[in-house]
Amino acid sequence: QVQLVESGGGLVQAGGSLRLSCAVSGRIFTIYKMAWFRQAPGKEREFVAAVTRDSDNTYYADSVKGRFAISKDNAKNTVSLQMNSLKPEDTAVYYCAGGRYSGSYYYTNAYDYWGQGTQVTVSS
Repeated sequence: QVQLVESGGGLVQAGGSLRLSCAVSGRIFTIYKMAWFRQAPGKEREFVAAVTRDSDNTYYADSVKGRFAISKDNAKNTVSLQMNSLKPEDTAVYYCAGGRYSGSYYYTNAYDYWGQGTQVTVSS
């Protein structure tokens, strides 16, 4: 199994920045890709950003391109999400996810492992 633990959420004013981290443990060698998703109240969980474990390929939702950056540190088994120029509409619970296979990066059913989530609130 794989365990994912997020940290770094909080309350920030619009225009501010936050950095989320995801600590990965367990059968890490089974992971092909890592991603961040988010879920706002009353909405479905949506894709934010993804990175493949053994390359530098990254993928972003249009809504966060140019503002968010996903990165990984394989030596420390962590994945991070740097969020800049935050907007109130970025308010959500952010989830770290790990997937065992290639293919889609954008859908929740492409991922096998999930963290518990961390709350990000952006005030206007």
